[in-house]
Amino acid sequence: MTDLADIEAGYLKAIEGAGSLQELEDIRVRAMGKKGELSLMMRELGRMDPEARKLRGQALNDAKDRIAAALNTRRDAMEMEALNARLETERVDVTLPVMPERQGSIHPISQVMDEVAAIFGAMGFKMAEGPDIEDDFHNFSALNIPPAHPARQMQDTFYLGGGDSGEPRVLRTHTSPVQIRAMEAGAPPFRVISMGRVYRSDWDQTHTPMFHQVEGLVIDRDTHMGHLKGCLESFAKAFFEIDSVKMRFRPSYFPFTEPSAEVDIGCRRDKTSLIIGEGNDWLEILGCGMVHPNVISAVGLDPAEYQGFAFGMGIDRIAMLKYGIADLRGFFDADCRWLGHYGFDALDVPTLTGGLSR
Repeated sequence: MTDLADIEAGYLKAIEGAGSLQELEDIRVRAMGKKGELSLMMRELGRMDPEARKLRGQALNDAKDRIAAALNTRRDAMEMEALNARLETERVDVTLPVMPERQGSIHPISQVMDEVAAIFGAMGFKMAEGPDIEDDFHNFSALNIPPAHPARQMQDTFYLGGGDSGEPRVLRTHTSPVQIRAMEAGAPPFRVISMGRVYRSDWDQTHTPMFHQVEGLVIDRDTHMGHLKGCLESFAKAFFEIDSVKMRFRPSYFPFTEPSAEVDIGCRRDKTSLIIGEGNDWLEILGCGMVHPNVISAVGLDPAEYQGFAFGMGIDRIAMLKYGIADLRGFFDADCRWLGHYGFDALDVPTLTGGLSR
């Protein structure tokens, strides 16, 4: 065993004296590469009797582990030394103006959120915000979602540990809880929109576990379905920047609205693009309806006195439609090339008078 101890000591000494990462790699290859010294010694085990093979094999493995650990430790130390030396020599003057080729861009999601805020702000809507981590009441019960509803199941919802009361917490599955909190905190009439991240267990070309929604709510004494249709038509024309738009409302079901509808807008598809506002095809963009009386009751209002409408749409989806982005996952890849192609100038703030997407 003395020869093995001497070999190990020689490699450990060489590792300690290595002056570069390449030298370390050369030592590793000489010791444990396919034709390395210790690898060749392992091949000799087959010619030994079982008892001697067991002892020799254990000794060889222990030596290889110690040499590998020494290599890793020395490599980490050398990389840290190189980083410190680089930090000492490199200097960046943060007061210099940004080089044109390195100028940052506004992400399409941020751009579309600003566009949506500008449109609904001109209609008199106020922005409302709420937490990403919600309780069962605000995320489900207050929105008339019964205990057995599929949306509550683990395959759709990210459940977290219980709060102080012990009830489960969830990553909000929609921005509708913000509407509940806005109604709890104020007095009618209400005209609010809420935008932000929402979370569902899904991942493919058109779905991601985290995405963005915008939802609107109007509660008053005399609000009716005609107001909802006019509001959404005005939004579609302003957002897609077209003079006229065909819309159709298809009956649907949502627990928190009754009646409920899904909204399609007219479009035309050719081989390379999608033209919105003309043609004989239809494209679904959002869901909406009159607020369910149970939701109005859940926030302490009398549904016999107040009624209203609500709508919601995916910000990522309408961004894809407007700006011709084919894959939803590109929004979250943090690829500077993608952002350079689809991003917006930081000084082009969307306004209805100046233009949304200059």
